[in-house]
Amino acid sequence: MTRRELYGLLAGIFLFAAAALLPVFNTGYGLSLGVTIAMYTVLSTSWTLFSGPTHYISLATAAFFGLGMYVVGGGLEIMPFPLLVMIAALVGAVLAGLVGLATLRLSGVYFVIFTLGLAELIRQLMTWGQTTLGTSSGLYVLTNVDEKMIYWQLLILAAFVYLIGWWINRSRLGFALRIIGNSEVVAAHSGINTAQTKIFLFMVSGSIAALTGAILAPRWTYIEPTMAFSPMLSFLVVITALIGGAHRLWGPILGVVPFVLVWDLITAKFPNQTALMLGVAFLLIVYAIPHGFVGLGEKYWAKYKEWRVSP
Repeated sequence: MTRRELYGLLAGIFLFAAAALLPVFNTGYGLSLGVTIAMYTVLSTSWTLFSGPTHYISLATAAFFGLGMYVVGGGLEIMPFPLLVMIAALVGAVLAGLVGLATLRLSGVYFVIFTLGLAELIRQLMTWGQTTLGTSSGLYVLTNVDEKMIYWQLLILAAFVYLIGWWINRSRLGFALRIIGNSEVVAAHSGINTAQTKIFLFMVSGSIAALTGAILAPRWTYIEPTMAFSPMLSFLVVITALIGGAHRLWGPILGVVPFVLVWDLITAKFPNQTALMLGVAFLLIVYAIPHGFVGLGEKYWAKYKEWRVSP
């Protein structure tokens, strides 16, 4: 481990310990905001695990997230909550594997459109199933899991995601993904099974998103398809990842914190213009900081080093 990596590890441990103390000092609005930040940290980082190195823009986060919620909501009366959380992760991985087999041979806008439609497809199926077989389109999630427990679970999951990403980046899998991101033709000629590699990582990302939805289900108390499978969630995850910088695993956290704070203010002050604000934010990110805060910092750091060595 290099000195730079050691400093990064120590900084991560310090931030994790500091974040874990939040429920001790604030159990109101601050904790609620902390849960939201932790949620988007996990989702945007898991999104970056797949989309960062492969450059495949996935808008399927809401599909896996909502599926995890419904696994908990539908099975809570017959199974304990911890077991349902594990089942949600497994279901998310299976769905991601099936979707990957069908779509990861696509590229560009076709993959984006398919993943966007996936959440809507599952939402319609859930709505049809509940209205046909039941009396309502929603489920009650009544547990003794409070917001403190949800926050700590998400924090542990965030640390787990970073550890997975750290391992992948330093493994042969990470090396193969970087080659695929640069050129799939070169990767295929190098003996890399591009389809298998992409499907595996998509399964990891989908499993984490479903796990996040399962953990957050008790917070909502009542879930319905429109809320659980909201396409807005998928776009927010992509935006937070892009703001920070999707080419670095730790980049999304730099985008999550400021965006969640600003977004919370926007939804409070302008509740009817959130979709418009979201579109404007996406355009500003693409044109102003296409590589996120991380890319912006790296750009100016490179210029500073050039200035230092210039006569």
